[in-house]
Amino acid sequence: MRLGITEYIDCAHFLPGHPKCGTVHGHTYRVDVVIEGDHKGGMILDFNDLKAHTREVLQRYDNRHWNDVLEFPTVENICELLSGQLREKIKFPLVTRVWEGNGKWAEM
Repeated sequence: MRLGITEYIDCAHFLPGHPKCGTVHGHTYRVDVVIEGDHKGGMILDFNDLKAHTREVLQRYDNRHWNDVLEFPTVENICELLSGQLREKIKFPLVTRVWEGNGKWAEM
């Protein structure tokens, strides 16, 4: 069974050398975290625990500049960074999907 949550953060970034995204701009990032496990007649993991772990990772970046953290902060690189940090906190198989605005996302 799968269980998921959605959180949001707001961040600025620019993509060095990119013709359109080379200037500083911002996005509201939607972050979906989905875990998988056996609920054994109860629950896989309490939503509060899943949200707390996710928020602990995301609060490092909310209202920050991605270029302070990543050399080339594409949604793919952001997803990879967040997914790795979430996997350290959440001990279930998980999928992380990061939406850069509406209709554009990366998943790991």
